[in-house]
Amino acid sequence: MHSYILSCCSTADMPESWYQEREVNVCYFHLRVGDDEYLDDFGHSISTSELYRRMVAGERSQTSQVNVEEYIERFRPYLEAGKDILHVTLSSGISGTLNSARIAAEDLKEEFPDRKIYIVDSLCASSGYGLLMDKLCDLRDDGMDIDALRDYAETAKHKVQHLVLTTDLKFLIMGGRVSKASGAIATILNICPLIEVVKDGSLKVKEKLRGKRKAIARLEEKMEELTEDGLEYSDRCFIGNSECEEDAEKLREMIEARFPHLKGKIRIYPIGPTIGCHTGPGTLVVFFFGKERTE
Repeated sequence: MHSYILSCCSTADMPESWYQEREVNVCYFHLRVGDDEYLDDFGHSISTSELYRRMVAGERSQTSQVNVEEYIERFRPYLEAGKDILHVTLSSGISGTLNSARIAAEDLKEEFPDRKIYIVDSLCASSGYGLLMDKLCDLRDDGMDIDALRDYAETAKHKVQHLVLTTDLKFLIMGGRVSKASGAIATILNICPLIEVVKDGSLKVKEKLRGKRKAIARLEEKMEELTEDGLEYSDRCFIGNSECEEDAEKLREMIEARFPHLKGKIRIYPIGPTIGCHTGPGTLVVFFFGKERTE
């Protein structure tokens, strides 16, 4: 039994069983597809395959963050039980949920003045966010106290690398993540942009690669460049994908062959509905701990 609670949002794109096994509180994002509203709740409300089918068919999709009242509702039972809380949010570079969590924490501190409620901006997304949370769970289980863990999170979050590859820019353009002009040129020339999450937690196109095969090969090369130990990298690596599991499996084989000292087998996770609303199908992402982001 831990003296404090680790908490994050459903946008960490980890399976429901992970939250249960690792004893992590989850706060749910929301999404709208057409005229229907859903929770991002591990596919219980809407599966990612159904989401993508409707998106491809032309239905508009939107997402909304966890609001202040929902955070208060999720946090209060732990505070009433005498637990402190360390909540890590989805990156402020792509969502405003950090502000809602902070407001909720300030409100609850008035009600529970003896409790610690820490809010950390992950500057991460999807299973990169999950990778950070997985590390925090390890350290908590090893006995690290909440203050030291918060300090660790504030440092480690800058080293979580996200290498994003997408073969269909339609939904990134619709969501304003990629400009219409850049997207049109990329589509015509069969260019797959290599996107990274940068220092402020936002997305930035770093390279433009011709053809999917070349782009996938570039992912493992880029990983070697960004890890502090190069091919000696010995921490975890996760892969995220939206309806392209075959590409994810192929990439896993390539990375595991190139990096023989990885901590365990690479885990492949589906990109969840909230993030998927913006990426659409055909997105592949590699997550790992590397050099500190510099831009």
